[in-house]
Amino acid sequence: MSRFATAGHLASWAGMCPGNNESAGKRLHSRTRHGDTWLKTALFLAGIAAARTKGTYLGAQYRRLVPHRGGKRATVAVGHSILKAAWHMLHDLVPYQDLGADYFTNRLGKERQTRRLLAQLAALGVQVSLDSNPATT
Repeated sequence: MSRFATAGHLASWAGMCPGNNESAGKRLHSRTRHGDTWLKTALFLAGIAAARTKGTYLGAQYRRLVPHRGGKRATVAVGHSILKAAWHMLHDLVPYQDLGADYFTNRLGKERQTRRLLAQLAALGVQVSLDSNPATT
C-alpha cells in the first residue's frame, strides 16, 4: 500500500472520490472521476450488497444518504467507504471493525439527540414531557 500515501489517494486513483465542483460557495453535483473500471464496478456491487445489510455501519450510511442523494449516489458513497476501510486494513494491518448501525445517532451525544427529536415533535404539534430515569442512563 506504499503506492498510495492516503486512503484519499487510492480513492482518487480508483475513481471513487467525490467530485469537487463548487460555484459561489455551493457544492454542485458532479460525476465521479475516471478510474479503474473493474475496481469501480466491484466496489459498486459491494456497496449494493452492504446497503442491504441490517445492523451495520455501511447499511446505516446507505439508508441515511438515500433520501437526499438517491440510490446510486448513496451506493457509490458506500463503495467509497469500503475502499477507504480496505486501505486502512491493508496499510495498518488491522482487522475490519464495524462502527455499528447506531454510529450516526450516537455521534452527536444523547442529550443533543434528545433535544433534536423533541424539537421535531414540537414542530409537528405534539407535546411531550420526559421523566429522566437515572437507572437507565
